[in-house]
Amino acid sequence: MSTLSYHEQKDKENIIRLRSLIRDLPGFCADFFRGIEPRTSSRTRIAYAYDLHIFFDFLHKENPALKQIAITDLSLDLLDQLSVTDFEEYMEYLKYRFNDKNQEIMNKERGIMRKISSLKSFYNYFYRNERIKNNPAALVRLPKIHEKEIIRLDIDEVALLLDEVEQGENLTEKQKAYHNKTKLRDLAIMTLLLGTGIRVSECVGLNIADIDFKNGGIRIYRKGGKEVTVYFGTEVEEALLDYLEERDRIIPETGSEDALFLSLQKKRMAVRSVENLVKKYARTVAPLKPITPHKLRSTYGTSLYRETGDIYLVADVLGHSDVNTTKRHYAALEDERRRSARNKVQLRESGGKK
Repeated sequence: MSTLSYHEQKDKENIIRLRSLIRDLPGFCADFFRGIEPRTSSRTRIAYAYDLHIFFDFLHKENPALKQIAITDLSLDLLDQLSVTDFEEYMEYLKYRFNDKNQEIMNKERGIMRKISSLKSFYNYFYRNERIKNNPAALVRLPKIHEKEIIRLDIDEVALLLDEVEQGENLTEKQKAYHNKTKLRDLAIMTLLLGTGIRVSECVGLNIADIDFKNGGIRIYRKGGKEVTVYFGTEVEEALLDYLEERDRIIPETGSEDALFLSLQKKRMAVRSVENLVKKYARTVAPLKPITPHKLRSTYGTSLYRETGDIYLVADVLGHSDVNTTKRHYAALEDERRRSARNKVQLRESGGKK
């Protein structure tokens, strides 16, 4: 029996989780998830399921007429009866609420926008299939998003960070004990993230067989399962080769034989583990910046754009499906480049009038 790859295993776990979540929603919701299945990843569908659960929980709690009806028993007719006002009340509710465990939950603009966008897709599906007559969700205006400043490491901070991973001078005594065991692995991970801009999920999903030293590339699986090759430079190659010498001496636990990066328990590393190690090292060199693997990705994108000036290349390498996403992220750099171009074109030779 062939073993599942890391990505296939994650997809299987997501599908099982999704089925469990759908069972807690009104029966007609299953049609929506079947309808969007060919065009969405299992992770996206799980996000939709969580968002829908919050929406129907709001209706159940806040609408007196629905309090006596179990969420799973709500009918499709309900969607036709809701108005734009109901959605505006829901947006207000999302700003501050309590969850099932009585924990305080707050949503900012981006969180609210995602949840309303989920509802718009949900309504669109049933409206397009002529199963409801009204589409109030289409009339709801999304909250205005205030763009946050992108946090990234400066060039000198990148060098300091890699020095810290290599030497561990600013770690606590307890951290230093672990550092001696994981130094080569940690350096390979950090150099790879900073030198290719891959996502943390793509990093932990790597198998040894995914590295092609002959062509200087790694095979990764983007969101949605698309297989692509990302190329790396000499520094990444050297860090990977140093780590692989150590990796060859480790006997992994069953199920992790192919994994490139292993935990101290000799199992494939988890996303959370990589997030924690990035935070641990980054804290020592940039204590005021909340650095995560995603911020290392932004750091790489910034460096690549500064070097090439090609926003389409940056979008392609980072795996952005829409170049406008990339443009939003690097708008300040685009403005910087435009300003620097003001004296590039010379209209007349310097030296004044003859």
